[in-house]
Amino acid sequence: MKRALFALAALTAVSAPALADQALATSKNCMACHAVDKKLVGPAYKDVALKYSGQKDAVDKLSAKILKGGAGVWGPVPMPANAQVNEAEAKKLAAWILTLK
Repeated sequence: MKRALFALAALTAVSAPALADQALATSKNCMACHAVDKKLVGPAYKDVALKYSGQKDAVDKLSAKILKGGAGVWGPVPMPANAQVNEAEAKKLAAWILTLK
């Protein structure tokens, strides 16, 4: 019984932050164009994480794209700027995306 409770607690500790950040992405309307594991209008977050994997400034690059938008990296459809996201939220979202490898 103790092992089952420990395993459940460990699983909750690992998945809770990921779910919390997905909740932020959902609340900021990011999930309207992106999904974790498949391309929608924009790339899958797992593909973004793979592309920026190992880059020391990845959080800064991605948070800037979240805030200002971008075009041409993933195809012809531009990503608009996200005025509803502040800088701290953009960094949190970028850091979360990078964990989704």
